[in-house]
Amino acid sequence: MTSNQRLMERREQAVARGVANLHPLFAASADNARIIDADGREYIDFASGIAVLNTGHRHPQLMAAVRRQLDSFTHTCFHVMGYESYVELAEKLNRLTPGAFPKKSLLVNTGAEAVENAIKIARSYTGRPGVIAFDGGFHGRTLLTMGLTGKVMPYKKGFGPMPAGIHHAAYPNALHGISVEDALRSLEDRLRFDIEPEAVAAMIVEPVMGEGGFYVAPPAFLRGLRDIASRHGIVLIADEVQSGFGRTGRMFAVEHAGVEPDLITMAKSLAGGFPLAAVTGRAEIMDAPHAGGLGGTYGGNPVAVAAALAVLEVLESEGLLDKAERIGQRSLERLRPLQQSCDTVAEVRGLGAMIGIEFMREGVPAPDMVQAVVSRARDQGLLLLSCGMHGNVIRLLAPLTIPDEDLERGLAMLADAITAQEKAGLQPA
Repeated sequence: MTSNQRLMERREQAVARGVANLHPLFAASADNARIIDADGREYIDFASGIAVLNTGHRHPQLMAAVRRQLDSFTHTCFHVMGYESYVELAEKLNRLTPGAFPKKSLLVNTGAEAVENAIKIARSYTGRPGVIAFDGGFHGRTLLTMGLTGKVMPYKKGFGPMPAGIHHAAYPNALHGISVEDALRSLEDRLRFDIEPEAVAAMIVEPVMGEGGFYVAPPAFLRGLRDIASRHGIVLIADEVQSGFGRTGRMFAVEHAGVEPDLITMAKSLAGGFPLAAVTGRAEIMDAPHAGGLGGTYGGNPVAVAAALAVLEVLESEGLLDKAERIGQRSLERLRPLQQSCDTVAEVRGLGAMIGIEFMREGVPAPDMVQAVVSRARDQGLLLLSCGMHGNVIRLLAPLTIPDEDLERGLAMLADAITAQEKAGLQPA
């Protein structure tokens, strides 16, 4: 009989050390917002496979669509023989993404691959090499996306040199004293001191920073980026890999600012757990690369595409964008009082159901508090994720399909874990 402990022992012998495990657990089964591990213990899932399961584990509509596709075919390679579902999904993404202009889409496998292709497309369109990203941003683990990522540990350490032509500017962060004006000035400084605007192909930004700490970009910042990009002929890319598909209460987080990016990268919850990602954007930009310059063997796999079409139907039919707003509001109502009652809770913030809790101790990041809270919550039956430049933020990513009773129970377990750890930290050694 397998168990978490036995599987961990086997994992340590067979799996490369660089592949981390956030929890010493192994899944046996899952349904909607609950997971059962190899020891038979049940957990409420506030992680969603890192924002992949906006429609929950094994949504019946998604599973039925996948089974139908399995009965037809599993692979042709779209470059060899196309299939209607790829075209249908591209058409839907073109309609759903912000902007009234003509659009086209490319389907690939992962968020990092979507970002890589967005940069390729922008360079092809502009004939320029440079790219500007932002401090704290996360864009992937491939060589180019590592270079774009604004965080060294654990993503860049020992993997250099990074690709040339990438520059980082500040991301606004009121809690840490970086205003919108400071961030836009930092960007203008990069264009003044590091690289001329005429050499910049693209700027890539997360409308809500994911791995970097769940900081919400103020609308004025995103509008400022749009203005600067338009002024200099730079392609503006919104990285919606983590924030897309209803997570923030809109289909895409950038919509909250009323900004229309030139390209959008997306993945994670696009296909409800099946590997699929996409780049969607202005048709004239997307069409810049020559035929054969984009694609890949598995890009737009028909099984994953079937799942994605089902996800889009569920988001609409079950009103999950509105549900995200309700989840977010309830989470803030339940957790924001901890800012007054717990000295280490510096801020509870978020957009829709993308909620972050930042822990600091006398102005200094407190990652130890996060680790202890995550462990306490797991012991109670709640799965959480950490994030942030200092590992001092807990991020909440409950499925948008989560039943109200599971949401309330999970929030109660989280609040109890924070309060208990706060009291434990005050006890004399």
